[in-house]
Amino acid sequence: MNPEFGMNLIAENGHRKWPYGHPRRGAAAMVAGAAAFVLIGIQAGPAAAKPFTFGDLFEGPHRMRRTVHSAKIPPANIPLPKPRPAEAPAAESESPAAERRETGPDKRAEPVAAPEPSACRTALTEEIAIAPSIPDIHDQGGCGGTDLVRLTAIVLPDKQRVAVTPPATLRCSMATAIADWVRTDVAPIMTRLGSEIRGLENFDSYECRSFNGIRGAHLSEHGHANALDVHAFKLADGRSISLTDRAVSREFRESVLHSVCARFMTVLGPDSDWYHEDHIHLDLMERRNGYKICQWDVLDPLPRVAPLLPAERPEEAPPREVAAKSDGKKSEKANAPEAPPTAGKSATEPAPAGKTAATKKRR
Repeated sequence: MNPEFGMNLIAENGHRKWPYGHPRRGAAAMVAGAAAFVLIGIQAGPAAAKPFTFGDLFEGPHRMRRTVHSAKIPPANIPLPKPRPAEAPAAESESPAAERRETGPDKRAEPVAAPEPSACRTALTEEIAIAPSIPDIHDQGGCGGTDLVRLTAIVLPDKQRVAVTPPATLRCSMATAIADWVRTDVAPIMTRLGSEIRGLENFDSYECRSFNGIRGAHLSEHGHANALDVHAFKLADGRSISLTDRAVSREFRESVLHSVCARFMTVLGPDSDWYHEDHIHLDLMERRNGYKICQWDVLDPLPRVAPLLPAERPEEAPPREVAAKSDGKKSEKANAPEAPPTAGKSATEPAPAGKTAATKKRR
């Protein structure tokens, strides 16, 4: 039997749809298929000893086509590159590898050098102030600054320290200005009060906020670490001298006023606005043509006796008895009842006999 006949028989019967419910037709088709496989094995002859596989059906005129890509073997006579001369410069790609080899487990990379301190930082030594450097601040809304220090104390020429409570976060330039002001101006002024300065009470230094904390206003110099609010000074004898206290000597407060207005670009105190009634604001804000603002009204002390209370009776005043009698006559006349006028008659005309004047309420 021709093998192609068996394959045609399978192909002819394979595409037919065997309906369910007809077992006789299905059994006949299965018998025909088995007979075809047997005939194929008989025609194989000596090759029948080889076990039959499903892939044998694709060997022949209808086998699947496959593309085989053969590897191209280069000829053996291609010259190899010459070795790199020893005196040749190292390639750029080899330098990182060489660095990695040098920095192995036994060798460590050198640390990155820190930036050099600014001229202000170099000048602000521990002989002037205790102000360690702190990292730069970069907050939202443009707040922050560079070359910052934490001013904790000011060192006087006699080595005594003026503690800043709490420590102030300031730019180095602002911290230097505060230190020079206390050392040069405030310390000598304090000696007029009979004691020495030992502390500076800080109300506020760096704070990311707008001017006076008003929403929508421009950024305050406190947001740039360029301002300090001073409330009071502490003396060695325990006293606290507030710069806005009216009871403090006016001469002392005026001396402090003149010193700060000569050193700082902005000075705000009492009567500048109601935000600065209990402290003095100092900053180094840069303005066009070096314009300065100094608004601090040194107010007079309050009187010991309130002006609304009655003053002492003058000596030239009349005796109290005469004043009491005259006051009594005036009060009798004032309390005497007055008869209302009648209609058509004057108020001084007497009423007719047997009749009384009737009073009527006006509506």
